[in-house]
Amino acid sequence: MSVSDPLGDMLTRIRNGQMANMPVVECPFSAFRKRVLEAMEREGYIRGFSEVKHSKSQAILAIELKYHEGSGAIRKIERVSTPGRRVYAGIKDLGRVFNGLGVSILSTPRGVLSDNEARAQNVGGEVLCRIF
Repeated sequence: MSVSDPLGDMLTRIRNGQMANMPVVECPFSAFRKRVLEAMEREGYIRGFSEVKHSKSQAILAIELKYHEGSGAIRKIERVSTPGRRVYAGIKDLGRVFNGLGVSILSTPRGVLSDNEARAQNVGGEVLCRIF
């Protein structure tokens, strides 16, 4: 099945998995999704992820969701830049998410970074999603 927005599909799987209190959700593998998950893991929103290869089918990413006292670590996750509407932000235009409690994930010339890492490296880029 073809997906027109692979990142949006992965974020929806994570959101639905958190609402259903699932320990692990799966999505098809792609290098871009893997880089976004690495940024989410660095920021502490997921426990981890692993690449699982099946014999004849496409590899999948098994994402371990993180919970704290019965509630999910991710309270809100939303896609900002979509295939039909790209959203770019310079370092000065990049606002705080929920007054600094959340993060934005950006695709920059230096890779996929959180907004805190982008500010430290003084680089802007495409705002992919916001997580709180």
